[in-house]
Amino acid sequence: MNEKNWFTYIIATNDGQLYTGITTDIKRRWQQHASGKGAKYFRGRHPSYLCYLEIQENRSLASKQEAFIKSLARNEKWILIHQQYEKTLSLLTNQELPVYVFKTPIV
Repeated sequence: MNEKNWFTYIIATNDGQLYTGITTDIKRRWQQHASGKGAKYFRGRHPSYLCYLEIQENRSLASKQEAFIKSLARNEKWILIHQQYEKTLSLLTNQELPVYVFKTPIV
């Protein structure tokens, strides 16, 4: 992965919510969310596992994909997560992050 790439990601939280964001460094961003220093969204909740990761060429494309994902209904997000599961796993090789284990979600 090129360090200039941007990523769009979805994190499942400890209360069952799905959080979508963008970053250039998913490991660093995970640590920020886990420590409560990332988005305000994670104050009072914690990331449980990474569900989705997609590489983008630039910030603009990552932001557009983030907006698209945020516009989806919860069940549509799970469909996207399942469709991109193998791709997500391949991007997370050697990242040492908790990753979603494919299963049928309760929506």
